[in-house]
Amino acid sequence: MTSGKTSTIIFFGTEEFSAESLRALIANGFNIAAVVTKPDSKKGRGHKMISPTVKIIAQKHNIPVWQPAKLRDITEDIKQLQPATGVLVSFGKIIPQSTIDLFTPGIINVHPSPLPKYRGPSPIESAILHGDSETGVSIMQLSAAMDAGPVYSFISHLLKGTETQPELYETLSKVGASELVRVLPQIISGELQPTPQDESAATYCQLIQKSDGTVDWNKPAEQIVREIHAYKGWPGSRTTLGEIDVIITSASVVECMGLSQEGTPLDHFTVRCGDGWCLSIESLKPVGKKEMPIQAFLAGYKDRLKS
Repeated sequence: MTSGKTSTIIFFGTEEFSAESLRALIANGFNIAAVVTKPDSKKGRGHKMISPTVKIIAQKHNIPVWQPAKLRDITEDIKQLQPATGVLVSFGKIIPQSTIDLFTPGIINVHPSPLPKYRGPSPIESAILHGDSETGVSIMQLSAAMDAGPVYSFISHLLKGTETQPELYETLSKVGASELVRVLPQIISGELQPTPQDESAATYCQLIQKSDGTVDWNKPAEQIVREIHAYKGWPGSRTTLGEIDVIITSASVVECMGLSQEGTPLDHFTVRCGDGWCLSIESLKPVGKKEMPIQAFLAGYKDRLKS
């Protein structure tokens, strides 16, 4: 039997979160025979074609890159490399069972939640939104049902309650990459066997929409702060101060001082929320502008703010 590091691995990934695992596998000498990712896409005002980060990493290391429109388009390519183990990290597409069955012992998935909690596409945001004190990364065996496969290992990560979406993505990408490198050889050799998830404890999270970022001042102040943290990377917590459309990037809960109407600015940077507490805005981005502290915003936009 070949060792985990010499076994053929086909890596599936697209998002920045997956790049950390690919780098770690390459750095630790695993045999990555191919990288599967989404096709290049147009981004920005100039509609420039942008390659996924994992493609750039693979090309740097002379690893073949496959960018199929549909996964069935690479079935024969995968068969040419059998026996192979699949590793999937933040790929962004549902993998059919027919593709999973091409791999031995299957496709290994890095999922940033304590499964069966937060199955689905937004586990990191969900942990922040719910004010969880702990999250982590599960290394699991992919199944056709969403994030329902058996789990090989879980490594926990304590939360302070101040983490933003970009910060927690970066942290858990490193946690997941480290744990993947540690357990993958044991998974491939059969030394480590997975444990079925408790279906009765399963919870699900939804895809984040742009509309989720619209601040609802009728919500409790603490919940709005969590949303600001969870949506900082995207879609951003959007509201209007006076005549100015802004994205709030940091804020804190403070006691209100005589303000009665929800959503009404007090001193132009403190807003009363639905639970009677106020949100003190500390930094923000006027739409289309750079992030700035509230003092700079007040100095530059005071003539367009209502008293």
